[in-house]
Amino acid sequence: MCSKSFSFCPAFSRAVKGLPAFTWGGSPDQNLILLDGTPLYYVNHLGGFFSVFNADAISNVSLMKGGYPARYGGRLSSVIDIRMREGNMKKLHGQGAIGLVATRLSLEGPIIKDRTSFIFSARRTFLDLIMRPVSKMASDNQGSFGYYFYDLNGKINHIISPKNRLYLSFYSGDDRSITRIREKYQTSSNVENESLGRFKLAWGNVLTSLRWNHVFNEKLFGNFTANYTRYRLLIESRQETKTHNADGTTAQSSLFGYNSGIEDYNAKADMEWYPSPGHSVRFGGNAIRHTFRPGITAIRSSDTDAQSSDTTFGASNIGAVETAAYLEDDWEIAKHLKANFGLHFSTFFVNGKQYSSLQPRIAARYLFPKDYSLKASYATMQQYIHLLTNSDAGLPTDLWVPATGLVKPQWSQQWVLGAAKSFADNVYEASVETYYKDMRGLIEYKEGTSFFGNTADWQQSVETGGRGTSYGLELLLQKKTGRLNGWVGYTWSRTYRQFENLNFGREYPFKYDRRHDTGIAATYRINDRISISGDWVYGTGNATTLGVARYPVIADRPANNWPGSREWQYFNQAHVYEGRNGFRMRAYHRLDLGISFTKQKRWGERTWNLGLYNAYNRQNPYFYFLDYDKGRRRLKQFSLFPVIPSFSYNFKF
Repeated sequence: MCSKSFSFCPAFSRAVKGLPAFTWGGSPDQNLILLDGTPLYYVNHLGGFFSVFNADAISNVSLMKGGYPARYGGRLSSVIDIRMREGNMKKLHGQGAIGLVATRLSLEGPIIKDRTSFIFSARRTFLDLIMRPVSKMASDNQGSFGYYFYDLNGKINHIISPKNRLYLSFYSGDDRSITRIREKYQTSSNVENESLGRFKLAWGNVLTSLRWNHVFNEKLFGNFTANYTRYRLLIESRQETKTHNADGTTAQSSLFGYNSGIEDYNAKADMEWYPSPGHSVRFGGNAIRHTFRPGITAIRSSDTDAQSSDTTFGASNIGAVETAAYLEDDWEIAKHLKANFGLHFSTFFVNGKQYSSLQPRIAARYLFPKDYSLKASYATMQQYIHLLTNSDAGLPTDLWVPATGLVKPQWSQQWVLGAAKSFADNVYEASVETYYKDMRGLIEYKEGTSFFGNTADWQQSVETGGRGTSYGLELLLQKKTGRLNGWVGYTWSRTYRQFENLNFGREYPFKYDRRHDTGIAATYRINDRISISGDWVYGTGNATTLGVARYPVIADRPANNWPGSREWQYFNQAHVYEGRNGFRMRAYHRLDLGISFTKQKRWGERTWNLGLYNAYNRQNPYFYFLDYDKGRRRLKQFSLFPVIPSFSYNFKF
């Protein structure tokens, strides 16, 4: 677990940069990510270049990768519990940054001194202001491309009485990409055509949470929460064409739209009781109303002759109710032995079908002399939602779908064993953990199938009943204090999937099977004003499916459409695959460097940050494709980010 500050949390640091280092063999949907107790369904900006979490608004982070307590449920792999700052009750403070990539501002202070406080934080990238004019010049004013993202965080903290507090928090964030292409061309000497195309891609989260904290007595208190969260994806393509001729001007327009998402309303109660020092009991429950929007495609067209068409197809919305109750006992049994016992019970109601699950959890830690510790845990988890991944799209076009009568819930059990030792008065800490996870009820698209633009029921497009196995070893060495601090982490892991009708029923590597995962981060404070930092990551390339050979497919048909005559015709090509995910992309590695200059001012503190992202310009693969080069077909890769310099002016007052 990492808490107090996520600036020094190795696994979380890698996770928010888009690396699956914190999943222990799971997929993105199997990680429960909470912001003030409310789930977030998508947590990356710009393909993982940024996370949705603005550091200026965050108070602390708890990261649990195995055997997490019974109060958490609904996911198989890990929990990241993030809490926002509550605002200063005494005086107004602010901080922010003006940078090349993104600009941010945070303000906090009292609304009613010593009784009500607020914090508000905003962040936006202005890449679109740079990219649009550059793309216009590059296309001779025939097209433009713009992309930006933003985040808004806010929280109000109000003291009703010494035993009652209210917290109201919200988050809103979006990524938006817009491409425009304008063309003029002539089809004959007196006919001129003008077309304007517009492509929009947008995705993002909205959440809000209201929590009442009540102290019943010195041993019992509770939190009662109502929250709302929504994730949505929108793809829209518009085309307008005008034709000018001697008879006048005619116009045609068309629209292709696609949207999907998930929406939750949640109410929960959490109680905590302290019967004695070193002993706490938690209990409570919650109910969630899910609305799944697996994907709707709309196609519209019209012209000046008043002819038009309007077609909408796709899956209908699906409503479901998920409930849960838990009991958790955290007990310091002896001076050196502490254990956490728990039961999590959940139910899921969807389309007249009911599922239920009782999930036992246990975790224990024993402290040996000379700062050694040993810990072990066992947990079972059940998950009622699935994420269908269009792995070849390279875009956030994944679909959230529920367990149904045809698609069963996901289930897992996990064993973890670890040891840790502190050195030199807790300046250094070394740890090792090993884990084994068994998963059931996984789903995957059928061969050659995706949901994008599909008119069939999504339940008919997936393979069900999949099994998964993950196991690995994780090593971590940290230096926590001093002028030089940082960490070195290494994970060796394997994760596989198996479906009866995929890969001939044989086990195959999961997309996120990353055999080796290494991270090194360090910060050195030269003096009170100057510090330098570096961060290097390495990971085995993702597993993907590529053809190793191809051959022409030959069909016979009537020659010249005359019955009784036949001819052979080459009309297509088939690819030969050695196995699902049998090809490895190139390894991912990257070095980031930074230096900061801090100076105290009369009004507060200012810091100049200079940095290099991907300092040695590693061309990491984002996806592969086949193309022709000098008449020969070759495998090529597409990479996202080259070396990127950055600077920002940071301030606090």
